[in-house]
Amino acid sequence: MKSKRLTTSIVAVATAVLLAMPNEARAQNQSAPEKLNILFLLADDWRWDTLGCAGNPVVKTPHLDALAARGVRFTQARVTTSICSVSRASILTGQHMARHGIRAFGVALAPKAWEETYVALLRRAGYWTGFVGKFGVGKAAPAHFDFLRAYEGVHWLKDGQAGKIHVTQKNEQDAVEFLRQRPKDQPFCLSVSFFAAHAEDKAPEQYLPQPWSEKLYDGVKIPVPKTATQVHFQRLPPFLATDKNEGRVRWRKRFDTPEKYQLYMKNYYRLVSEADAAVGKIIEELKRQGVYENTLIVFSTDNGYFHGERGLADKWYPYEEALRVPLLVCDPRLPKEKRGQSTDAMALNIDLAPLFLGSAGIGPPQGMQGRDLAPLYLAAKPPPWRDEFYYQHPVILGKDRIPQSEAVVRREHVYIYWPDFQFEELFDHARDPLQETNVAGDPALAHTLQIMRKKLETWRESAK
Repeated sequence: MKSKRLTTSIVAVATAVLLAMPNEARAQNQSAPEKLNILFLLADDWRWDTLGCAGNPVVKTPHLDALAARGVRFTQARVTTSICSVSRASILTGQHMARHGIRAFGVALAPKAWEETYVALLRRAGYWTGFVGKFGVGKAAPAHFDFLRAYEGVHWLKDGQAGKIHVTQKNEQDAVEFLRQRPKDQPFCLSVSFFAAHAEDKAPEQYLPQPWSEKLYDGVKIPVPKTATQVHFQRLPPFLATDKNEGRVRWRKRFDTPEKYQLYMKNYYRLVSEADAAVGKIIEELKRQGVYENTLIVFSTDNGYFHGERGLADKWYPYEEALRVPLLVCDPRLPKEKRGQSTDAMALNIDLAPLFLGSAGIGPPQGMQGRDLAPLYLAAKPPPWRDEFYYQHPVILGKDRIPQSEAVVRREHVYIYWPDFQFEELFDHARDPLQETNVAGDPALAHTLQIMRKKLETWRESAK
């Protein structure tokens, strides 16, 4: 009898709390699922402005723009390391490179580290997990996912029937297959990792779109960035302003003539639009199954990309073009009046794992260094947030091609240190948003330089 009275009392209190809520909040509480489904869309080599909704005057991304209109766009999202393998390990673990230890291609996470990835934690919590596309952190293990289709490296794949299929089309087909095969009595987490718009490095054409997109951007002239000049290339540190620099090597493959620049950028944007179309098909399947309204959809990329700025191509180096990425969060918990907003909160790739776990009601493990982004857009009063972060990149292919680098990135200043050459750069973002002039030697900024040096020392230790 006592137990029955206690249960009745608890129900009465809970009912009273619910009735005390504003009508809209009460309706949201009643309709919100205990655990959101999760769809994570990760593109490759897109920078922050490779979206129509980000103000790009050329590229067409209607399906991703629609997600932004229904969710939140983070305008100041960045990565803690701008290369695929390290960044993807950071996304899985919510950790800096200094902690997860992935510093090269082909290296898998240690078993203990894997057990604290968002995938493993969600799976233990009852989620049906799937991965489609480019894994990038060693070789994906079938034992780690309920559904796994991993492949990467080329735009056209053999289809198993003496033909070929474009990698983006396969991404779409495999994602839809996962959604149709999944158990309907479990929440799911599906990671779709597009190879687009990564270049096929060994192919002379570099960017190989599908036939249906070949007419896109015909007659359009792609704007050439202001800093895509020989002068800006020569302003790079002396060890980068050489033909050995890997960014320069790839620039010569893609952007060293006006004609080549237009052709390759158009094909790059065609790959982008193809991925956007695939996103549309995947979302269409969510709607068909009636789960669109209780699925957290997140879109981002593994790193930024040089479109010829500073006479470079690809990523790696700790400049804005390589660090800054798009980030869209379409969260069904978001009230209608907040949809379509943008925020300049400094979001990082290490924040995605805590976001996914939070949407499932799971607290992050102690080793995660990122933070759940949801309070920034769900809380009536957003919490205090970071105003700086630490960037690090390992040496890849030798220090003459891709040297290691470190940086402390703040809203006002960016401090870059190149350990192999003991070289410093300091940029004043307020006065120089394109990072055209290194002011590390300016006597007027000597105090700022000293502060940033000390911050770098502190970050080196705390990131471990």
